[in-house]
Formats: sequence, C-alpha cells, structure tokens
Amino acid sequence: MATMSGARSAPIGPLRRLRLPILDTYLIAEFLPPFAFAFLAFFLFWGFNIFFLAAKYIIEAGAPVSLVMQFLIYRIPQSIPMAFPFATFFATLLGIGRLMGDNEVNALRTSGVSLARFALTPLIFGIGIFLCTWAMNEFVAPRSVEISTRTFYQIVYHASTLPLDSQIYRRDPMTGNVIFVNNVAPDHQSMNGVQIFEPGPRGYWSRSIQAQLALVAGPTLLMKDAIVVQYDERGYAQKQYEAHNLRVGLPLGESAEQFISTTSADPWAMNSAQLAAQIRALRSQGIGGEAVGNLETSLADKLAFPFAAVVSVLIALPMAIRFGRKGRVMGMALAIVGFFVYYIMTVAASVFGSTGKVDPYVAAWVPNAVFGLGGIALLWSDEH
Repeated sequence: MATMSGARSAPIGPLRRLRLPILDTYLIAEFLPPFAFAFLAFFLFWGFNIFFLAAKYIIEAGAPVSLVMQFLIYRIPQSIPMAFPFATFFATLLGIGRLMGDNEVNALRTSGVSLARFALTPLIFGIGIFLCTWAMNEFVAPRSVEISTRTFYQIVYHASTLPLDSQIYRRDPMTGNVIFVNNVAPDHQSMNGVQIFEPGPRGYWSRSIQAQLALVAGPTLLMKDAIVVQYDERGYAQKQYEAHNLRVGLPLGESAEQFISTTSADPWAMNSAQLAAQIRALRSQGIGGEAVGNLETSLADKLAFPFAAVVSVLIALPMAIRFGRKGRVMGMALAIVGFFVYYIMTVAASVFGSTGKVDPYVAAWVPNAVFGLGGIALLWSDEH
C-alpha cells in the first residue's frame, strides 16, 4: 500500500519475520571479512605447498601443465575440514575482539543483553560452518580426492622422466615393494643395477628381481636379462630363473591401467559409509592392528574435524572477551597459537588411536572435548 506522498510502507508479514535481528546481522557482518581472509590465507598456504611439490613434474619431468592443474584443483576439498574451523576461530577472535576494543560488548551487556544471548550468534555461525564442512567432507571431497589421486599417477605415467634417485632404497607406498637403483642415466629413462624386492605375507620377501639394465617403457619398467628369485614363507630362496624382458608396472608391481581402473584405498577418497564398510570387511577377515586403526581414526575424523568449527567458537569467544582490547595483532597471534596447539593434539591423538593405545573414536574427539570444555568453563566464568 502506498502513502499519500507516494512512498511505500515498510514490509510487513512474513518478509519482515525473515529478517535477522539487528544484533545478529551486526555480529555476522563482523565475522565475514576475517573469516574470508583466514580461509583464503590457509588455502593459499596449503595450495602453494601442494603446488611446489607438484611443480617438479612440470619443470623436471616435463609433465603436462593441464594435468598438474587438474591435480591441484581437485585437491582443494581436502583442505576444507581444517580451513573452515581455522577461519571460524580466526573470525571469532578478530570480530569479537574488535567489539571489545571499542567497548561495544560492554555497552550491549550494560543495556541488558546477556552473554548467553550474545554468544548465540557466533555459535549458530559455527554450527552452520560445521554442517557445510561435514557436507563437503562427506559428499564432495571423496570423489574429488579420488580424481586428484588418479590424476597424480597419470602425471607420473606421462612424465618423460622417472622419479627415482640412485643409491637410495625407495619403498613404493602403493604396493610395499622396495627398489634400489645403483645409477640413473642422465636421460632418466635408463638405469643400471636395479633391484626390486616384493614383500610376503609374513614379513619376509616373496620375490626379488635383479637386472643390470632397466628402461622406462610407458607405464612399465622393462628389465633386461633379469634374475628372479622366489622365496618361501620363511624367507629362504626356493626358485631362481632368468627373464630376458621382464616388465614391472609403475607403481612397481601394478600397471597404470590397473591402478586407474580400481578404487583408491585412501580414506580421503571414501565417505563414512564406504570407510565403515571397508573396516567391517577387514575385521571379518581377521585383520587388525595399525592398518585398521588408521582407518577407524579416519572414520571418526569425518565428523570430529568438521565439528571443530563449533569448538572454535566456544574457545575463541571467551579469549576474545579477555584479550580483545589488546588489538588485532594479539587476535592473530592467538589464532595461530590456538590452531597450532589443536593440530598438535590432533596428531598426538591420531597416533594413540591408530596404534590401539586409545580407542580410535575416543582419540579423535579428545581435542574437541578439551577445547570445548575449556571454552565453556571460560564462558561460565565470564558470565558469573
């Protein structure tokens, strides 16, 4: 309805009810700029680290730039579970710290706004980030990381050089095979004095392959006049024979086509349901130990890492109230130190969980419990 002067009246009804209260709008406006800054800073640091690791395949190995860029882009979702909680922690410290520095928090509390009401908006903001992070971690990251991993191996297979160094025993993480090369030619396509050791089920080698000359032939290593020795379960040589042209796939013992056509065993490339199914399958086969412990810890982290966004608010809010008047530099320093301490606790808990010293699911939630309870205690102290 228009007034006599032609101006429209203020919106009423459902549209007005959809608007956030002024206090919540004001607080969210304080959070968003530092949140975006911290997220981009974390992402750039993480991204440049990955880029420099991959850049050697462009500079030294002649890998296609398009494949390297595809590898980097599809790796982005892997950083989200740590980037979002850090950005939330940083935004709460700087946003609330700025309000404390200008005495706006004291003014709000003097006017009758309780600390619980004041903390509600940051907590809802943290819960929203938690849900977003969980969804990314559950539905986007697994497929993205799987594509990125396959792309990385395509980079290795398409590179004009082989990433092997001379006089160094190198273990292939995909198969457990160990390779030793006495000398790599300048063209990185041929090598002398090659030895490959394939592990057996009981800790002994099941087979060894030795050749004076080996050549890179596409996705395989062609070993000339190789001597193959097979071992029994106790590690004793059982059979020996010669092979004039023996091909070993890269990763050693597996061809490129076989690897790319199978699903990666990387926990980052599986969602919670797939990871839980793999754990049950291993348990049903009688397999346990650190291998299963790592998977169980990764499964617990699928929820524990995203929930760190809520915990970040709980611990950052009272810290900002106490130290906010000391300025933005103090807020940045607290954010970095707090994140570092949380990361160290996470790594330590992961070690205890994966080795069976502590239940993996309990270990994954210990850092959240410590920080969360500490934050609640500080908030209670500030309120009373």
